[in-house]
Amino acid sequence: MSTVAEQLRHARETLKLDVHQVAESTKLKTDQIRALESGDYDYFSATVYLRGSVRTYANLLKLDAPTLITQLDAELVSTKKFADEARVPERKKGGIDAVILLLSRLNWGIAAAIILLAVIALGANASCRAIKNRKSSDPLKKLGTGMYQPAEPSGDTLPLPTNGVPKVPASNSK
Repeated sequence: MSTVAEQLRHARETLKLDVHQVAESTKLKTDQIRALESGDYDYFSATVYLRGSVRTYANLLKLDAPTLITQLDAELVSTKKFADEARVPERKKGGIDAVILLLSRLNWGIAAAIILLAVIALGANASCRAIKNRKSSDPLKKLGTGMYQPAEPSGDTLPLPTNGVPKVPASNSK
């Protein structure tokens, strides 16, 4: 079986693309493409960049990217630089990972509409209850007998103020 570099170069040549056309389509540098096609993986600073570049290049050439990445990992084991990085340890997935995966698959446009409808329904329910429980009459009307009740009107009234001017009795003169 041919190496990843040979497969990439052969697929590019079959599609009659030059390095500059591939660089323009994939936004990879021409040096990166040449390094991938020559198998010079030391050009890349980390495995993640190398894998991403191979995946992007393979997708452009309509190759099976997951198969190429698996083959690339097998080739990287023999290199000095990437031997330790090639094998990514599998980590256990917990509940938070499952929730984040579920939230990433959620259609947020529909979710926002549902949340908005729920808020409107709750607001309408609260306002209906407030209107239903609103007291339309005097709240003190139903007070019991233990509360202050004014006594019968005594008829006593206070004199009207005169503003300091003495009232002069009117004289009957003819």
